Amino acid sequence: MKLTSTLGIRYPVIMAPMFLVSNEAMVRSAMEQGIAGTFPSLNYRHEGELKDVLDQLNQHHSLHPQGTYGVNLIVQKTNPLYAKHLQICADAKVPLYITSLGSPKEVIAAAHSYGAKVLCDVTNLAHAEKAAQAGCDGFIAVTAGAGGHAGPYPMHVLIPSLQTHFPGKLLVAAGGIAHGNQIASALLLGADGVSIGTRFIASHEASVSDEYKNAILQYGMDDIVLTERLSGTPCNIINTPTARKIGYKQNWFEKLLNNNSRTRKYFKMLVQLRGMKKLEQAVKPGNYQQLWSAGQSVELVNEISSVAEIVHTLVNETRIALNSGKDISTNF
Repeated sequence: MKLTSTLGIRYPVIMAPMFLVSNEAMVRSAMEQGIAGTFPSLNYRHEGELKDVLDQLNQHHSLHPQGTYGVNLIVQKTNPLYAKHLQICADAKVPLYITSLGSPKEVIAAAHSYGAKVLCDVTNLAHAEKAAQAGCDGFIAVTAGAGGHAGPYPMHVLIPSLQTHFPGKLLVAAGGIAHGNQIASALLLGADGVSIGTRFIASHEASVSDEYKNAILQYGMDDIVLTERLSGTPCNIINTPTARKIGYKQNWFEKLLNNNSRTRKYFKMLVQLRGMKKLEQAVKPGNYQQLWSAGQSVELVNEISSVAEIVHTLVNETRIALNSGKDISTNF
């Protein structure tokens, strides 16, 4: 398949980068299982942390070439660590980049200088057009139901549309995927692979609190809500009492600051910093603030497993779904 051959992985699956959730242990396990494990660079904000993690992942990658790893960079100007993190990643020759919330031009130039690939988060055709013009290798099609910054369109509309408009680009489906039936569906729609996040929160390797992991099991799709209060951009979280307390919409004054050309950049930085601190406290064990990012696929997650067990299950479910498609075809 196109994604597996391009990234050098066994299965067309990316473990999605999740703020404050993705860690080195999860990425290592992903590589061992033949998929791509990714993480946001902002999970490592202290001096020397990101470089150390990349050095260790490069060493692990050399021992497990059946998988790969990548880094998610928030490329908008409100990320004060963007330029520094990009340089660290380029120096380490990170094999895969996923860009979010801004122009990917600098990342693409740096990555392509040594043969790395760049996939850009897109939620619509306009975003995809800009990323394509910048020279990206493909898209992460972030659809409705995704955790974090979800898109408005369902997978069954966005994937075929992107395939039609950008036939030469890698296309990865993201949003609401936690079962092999959904992976099979995405592949049949024309996606080259899938990106899965929420399912891996409920993994043994994830270092978040047990309360967070159990919430992934206990809450359902109706409990996922969009809030603007954490980053200024609509973000899917679990509708806990804490989420209801902080609210979902910016007030009139916040909207004014957010839309003013003079104050927009600094206000967004303030909102993101404040939201980051709230989320960071919430993922720690024993914290009373239940503020957790997740997608609608919580509906389908029923147990806490190892990354290896999750990948094994997904692969088997996908194979069964694709094989059963032969029986369905006889009815048409």
